[in-house]
Amino acid sequence: MPLAYWCLLIAGLLPYAWALVAKLGAPYDNHRPREVLAHAQGHRKRANWAQANAFESLPLFIAAVLVASLQHADAGKIDNAALLFVLARLAHGLFYIADLARPRSLAWLLGIGCVMYLFLLAGRLL
Repeated sequence: MPLAYWCLLIAGLLPYAWALVAKLGAPYDNHRPREVLAHAQGHRKRANWAQANAFESLPLFIAAVLVASLQHADAGKIDNAALLFVLARLAHGLFYIADLARPRSLAWLLGIGCVMYLFLLAGRLL
C-alpha cells in the first residue's frame, strides 16, 4: 500500500490522539462526555480545539490524496506531500496544546499547502 494511504489512516486517527490528551486526567463522566470537554481549561481545552481542527482538515486531505491518485500523479510526490501533511498536522496539534499560536498557524499553512500541492499535481499543473 502506498505511503500516502497510510498517511490517510494516520491523519484520520490524529484527532482521537488529541481527544485523549484532552480527556486524560480530567474529571470524566461518560454519560456527558461533551459537557466535560466543553468546560475544560488550559491544555485540555486547547487539545479539544486541536481535535476539532484535525477533524475539519481531514476531508480536504482525503480528497486531495484520492484525486491525485486517481489522476495518476507521480506516486513519490503524492507520498511526500501526504507525509509532510501528517507531520504538519502533528506539529499543529502539539503547538495548539502548547499554546504557541504563530508556529501553530505556520503548521496549518504548511498542511493546507500540501493539500493544494496535491490538487495541483492531480490537475497536471505542476
